[in-house]
Amino acid sequence: MSARDRWRSEMESAWLYRSVADTEKDPGRAGMFRALATAAEAQAAILLGDLRREGIPEPSYRPSARARIVARLAQRFGVRHAAPLLAAMKVRGLSVYELFSAPAHAGERHRSAQRGGSLRAAVFGFNDGLVSNTCLILGVAGASDSPSLILATGVAGLLAGAFSMAAGEWVSVRTQREMYERQIGEEREELARYPEEEAEELALIYQGRGIPLEEARAMATRVLADPEQALATLAREELGLNPDNLGSPWRAAWASFAAFAAGAIVPLLPFLWGSTEHGIGIAAALAASALFVVGGILSLFSGRNAWLGALRMLAIGAAAGGATFGIGRLLHASL
Repeated sequence: MSARDRWRSEMESAWLYRSVADTEKDPGRAGMFRALATAAEAQAAILLGDLRREGIPEPSYRPSARARIVARLAQRFGVRHAAPLLAAMKVRGLSVYELFSAPAHAGERHRSAQRGGSLRAAVFGFNDGLVSNTCLILGVAGASDSPSLILATGVAGLLAGAFSMAAGEWVSVRTQREMYERQIGEEREELARYPEEEAEELALIYQGRGIPLEEARAMATRVLADPEQALATLAREELGLNPDNLGSPWRAAWASFAAFAAGAIVPLLPFLWGSTEHGIGIAAALAASALFVVGGILSLFSGRNAWLGALRMLAIGAAAGGATFGIGRLLHASL
């Protein structure tokens, strides 16, 4: 990235910091973002000096359309909900919205949260495959009495849904990883060009978490004194991520494919086993049992009563399956 581009990036960050500060209702966080805006302007001034020494005319700055849109969304929905968009626009300090109790353990909490998120994603992926393919099979069964057609439709639904989920997950994780890699690269350049200003930014983020400013500055200075740890710490504290654990798009795609397929194959099992006489009844019973178990597992994430969660999931699945079967019957009668 050229010095001109870095200057524009810092100016855009400063403009967004002030916009976020005006939106933020918490006085402490608003003050942190205003201080970060001042720090970004100081970094932009250093880069402006570089441009002048290179004989490049002083550029002018106007907020881009993208920055104005992101700022408007943050004003409309709140900073916390707009955090991913703000992070992509080089707004730092968003990690204060996470429930960190001490900066030193941020990386471990990130890994724990990521493991929990992966388990949750697997359960929801399984549930998506189970409900969608059960409804598809019941809908076709309502419209046709052909076991071969039901089997072919169920297999097609499994493959189409699993590949769609995998493709969507790959694009999502790849896009997120590219953003993180770009931002880590920018952090590396900034740390090399103006380490004192980066230390001040880090101190302001610590202050935003309730640490007295002088103590926060001392902590930031100690952290950034170790070149090997400085970049990782800035990535965790300013970007809210662990640079050693950005996620693999292929692993995420495979996990999404497998979770969806595992759920989608449940209502197909009687037809794969050759049980065509009572295939729909067996498929419905298997799907109901799986929905009951999934509902109980999801209660572990919500903290609700396991029996109520299981019965609720069973009721939702039964309503969806009954509706699609009924629609299939209506289509069968009309055809």
